[in-house]
Amino acid sequence: MTRILILYVSRHGMTAQMANQIARGVESVAGAEAVIRTVPDVSTVCEQTAPRIPAEGAVYATLDDLKNCDGLAMGSPTHFGNMAAPLKYFLDGTTALWFSGALVGKPAAVFTSTGSMHGGQESTLLSMMLPLLHQGMMILGLPYTENALRETTTGGTPYGASHVAMGDEGLSDHEKNLCRALGARLAQTATRLKTHDH
Repeated sequence: MTRILILYVSRHGMTAQMANQIARGVESVAGAEAVIRTVPDVSTVCEQTAPRIPAEGAVYATLDDLKNCDGLAMGSPTHFGNMAAPLKYFLDGTTALWFSGALVGKPAAVFTSTGSMHGGQESTLLSMMLPLLHQGMMILGLPYTENALRETTTGGTPYGASHVAMGDEGLSDHEKNLCRALGARLAQTATRLKTHDH
């Protein structure tokens, strides 16, 4: 099986909805499975030890989840044009993977949810790519051959899937289509790379 890790942080549930749509796209590809994970919050007060399994939602990611994946989709809400602190904190702890080259050559994609139309979704997606490039991953975006990218009046960028949460009715059809397209593209690419390597 081609194992695609979908790693995300979600504040109000929209990034989680996107993760689920990306998982549907991943699992539309024969032989691919989606593994959905999140990360603990960071404390503003002191070092805090979160329970190993959160009360609700996805299980917390481990470095082994990253090491053992064949591809990665990483998502975060937009916080002032950048990824949310818990995701950055988790990535800051991946030095051992960087030293070992565990992620080199694996495909990756990014996604975000933003509270307003010009809320920094594209800068967030670009900033999320930087640590992945340092890890030696191959970044995938969304090509304009995806009709929804040309037609959307909500979220969707060539840098990755996005959602604009204005008064939020949930994901638009275009946003859902682009999430699924990103998941499928990631799974197809990871499968080809894995087959080529073996």
